[in-house]
Amino acid sequence: MAITGGSLLNSTPASIQQTLSTNYLDLSSASNAGWGQQYVPDLMEKEAEVFGPRTISGFLAQVGAEEAMTADQVVWSEQGRLHLSYTCTMTDNNGNINGSLNGGKVTITDHIDTNADYTSGSHGIRVNDTVIVANPESVIKALVTEVDGNVVELAPYGVADCSAITDAKTDCVIMVYGSEYAKGKKYLSAAAAEADTRGANEPSFKSYTNKPVIMKDYYEVSGSDASRIGWVEVSTEAGGSGYLWYLKAEADTRARFTDYIEMAMLEGELGVHGTDAVDNFLGTAGDATGTQGLFAAITSRGNVTSGVTGVNAATDLAEFDAILAEFDKQGAIEEYMMFVNRSTSLAIDDMLASMNSYGAGGTSYGVFNNSEDMALNLGFTGFRRGSYDFYKSDFRYLNDKATRGGINDAANANAIRGVMIPAGVSSVYDQTVGASMKRPFLHVRYRASQTDDRRMKTWVTGSVGASTSALDAMQLHFLTERCLITQGANNFMLMK
Repeated sequence: MAITGGSLLNSTPASIQQTLSTNYLDLSSASNAGWGQQYVPDLMEKEAEVFGPRTISGFLAQVGAEEAMTADQVVWSEQGRLHLSYTCTMTDNNGNINGSLNGGKVTITDHIDTNADYTSGSHGIRVNDTVIVANPESVIKALVTEVDGNVVELAPYGVADCSAITDAKTDCVIMVYGSEYAKGKKYLSAAAAEADTRGANEPSFKSYTNKPVIMKDYYEVSGSDASRIGWVEVSTEAGGSGYLWYLKAEADTRARFTDYIEMAMLEGELGVHGTDAVDNFLGTAGDATGTQGLFAAITSRGNVTSGVTGVNAATDLAEFDAILAEFDKQGAIEEYMMFVNRSTSLAIDDMLASMNSYGAGGTSYGVFNNSEDMALNLGFTGFRRGSYDFYKSDFRYLNDKATRGGINDAANANAIRGVMIPAGVSSVYDQTVGASMKRPFLHVRYRASQTDDRRMKTWVTGSVGASTSALDAMQLHFLTERCLITQGANNFMLMK
């Protein structure tokens, strides 16, 4: 089944910078015989609201908070993992990957969490630690006998060497699970005994930063147009109405700017100083342009799922089981909000409905049995799988034709189906405040001080109304400076 849109669908931008014949009602054309015709047309002066609520803002208000800042950037630190686990390469005593692995050596290559920075020698494995070394084919357990930089020498339990690691010796994982010492001895290694220490492990953390962007817009109406009464009764997004067209234009500009504020926090990209063209164009000195939005933060520091069966999966539990397995590796936060587009929302409804038993003569959905006189509820607002609760909500930004809905139609291979956001708060060290703080995983920081609050700044200039200049017009200015902080992005999931 295909749906074809009509040729007269109102899909063109409503706000343009020119005065065109398509931008006003013309009653003087030949087809209408002009205003001097014998019979006056029956004019419906009320402007029809054909798109319902046109704004998409409100998403961040549901899942986050706002907080003032006074600096040019926000720096926060997130705790590292507690246990020691690394990717590694297995070699024999001569450094050969394909050798017999007599004795057995491990060369550590990276943290198991690839989002963490790794430098040579920055692991925490020490002499006398007991470890598990595994690849997809086999597992051995061993005692660490020597540590030299990134090279760890092992003495396996129960066997003479590490030959049990037979395949994929460059794709191994080593994990510390304890330690063992001989009676009356401090260490296995003579070198370690001479130093009288194995070295203490210090906790690690990862610092992240984001910067605010300055956003501006304005609306201008001349003094003559501000005093001109129209015959079309317009209504604004805020609920106001009247016959002054500039009221609608100003309200649309304000509503569009409010949407831009939220869209920039979702779609923002952080530039590279001295590298990208935007930085060169804006001419900033010492700082990169842009800001890291939600989608970019999850893509670089979080999890991305493209589904099990294609671009628009979620038609069975396989994708969610894979998501749960990934969340178990992360913070294991048990409550998530899912903001999804229409097709994904319906696919999830169908998936959950298929898990229900079908009643005789009808369908049983939800927590009640539908009778013939009851409206059939074919939608679900949430479900529980394993120890996780998911609450589903439609994301207007991903559906609207003029926003991500149109982008998703044009490039569905990279379409964003939705985003999973953990509920609750996280504890991080705020370097600006100098203390450990509990904040929502998602929150907005805006510039503000006792002198100037730039959360949502509005001011009027010109000679219309409150006269501030000789300009025969009213200019209404909007400005904000803000950025989005995505804490614990490893607990987020972007659905593509």
